[in-house]
Formats: sequence, structure tokens, C-alpha cells
Amino acid sequence: MPQKVILAEEDIRRALTRIAHEIVERNHGCDGLVFIGMRTRGVPLARRIAEAIREFEGVEIPVGALDIGLYRDDISSMAWHPPIRPTIIPIDIRGKSVILVDDVLFTGRSTRAAMDAIIDFGRPLSIQLAVLVDRGHRELPIRADYVGKNMPTAMDEDVAVRLKETDGRDEVAIIRSD
Repeated sequence: MPQKVILAEEDIRRALTRIAHEIVERNHGCDGLVFIGMRTRGVPLARRIAEAIREFEGVEIPVGALDIGLYRDDISSMAWHPPIRPTIIPIDIRGKSVILVDDVLFTGRSTRAAMDAIIDFGRPLSIQLAVLVDRGHRELPIRADYVGKNMPTAMDEDVAVRLKETDGRDEVAIIRSD
């Protein structure tokens, strides 16, 4: 399948650094922030954003990992059920500003499932969404607060996010299915 690399390693680094600065600016600092990455690739992205904030603010932000498998709205219609991986929320999120991090925002259904899962852990002050790529085609009224790259796509295209932590290299590509 033909693919076109849209973001290279340095592009991803710059986008995540910009997102980190935007989060600190919008939240007037780092107090009460918690990052929760959606498995799989949202987790390393959340860690990278938190690390960027640590570098320029000198503050450690707690980072968690969220598996939305049990919250999906299509689980009963799936031919196979993906394995459920552990959800790790490092601190009590009640009254905190949760920054939910994912690699690609598409229909909004995964984000809706993630918000349901987060609420089961307590009522945060707010939930904000940070994504590396927004590819459009929303089915639910959900938008990201922080976007690395808006990348309008056709329905016959896929967005492949590859990260060193999971795939051995950093890049984002559009793959056209023929």
C-alpha cells in the first residue's frame, strides 16, 4: 500500500513541545495537571509531553495509562475482542485537570469511551484532549483542545503513527488502501 510520510521525527518533537507549552499556558501553570495516555500510542506521547514540561518548567506531572477496551460502544459487534491491558492512574484525579492524550482523533468514539472511563475514577475538574493528529470525520461532537497537526483525510486512507517506544521509529504517514 502506498504511503506518504507527513510528520518526521523532528516534526513530531516540535509538535509535542508546542502542545506542552500550550497546556501550561492554558492552565496557567502546572498545578493540578495529570496526563492520561490512551493505550497504545497515547501513553508514550503523554510521557513525552510531560517530559517537555519538566524540561522547561522544572515540574513533574503525573502520567497514567488508560485502556478503553471495556468502554467501547462496538465491543458487542466485534468478531474478536482485543486484549484488555491495565489502566494505571497514578493519583486521585478528583478536582484535577486531566489531559487525555491520544495519537489520532478520528470519529471521536474512542475519546468518548476514554471520558467515560476517566469519570469512573472520580470527577476531575476538567478533561482536556491533546492529540498528535486530527484527521477529521467526526461522528460525535468532540474536538481536541491541543492538536499537533490537522490532517484532513479521505475515508479510504489510514493514518499510521509510529513511535520509537512502540514501533522503533518516529513518523506519521498517510496510507492509501487500494
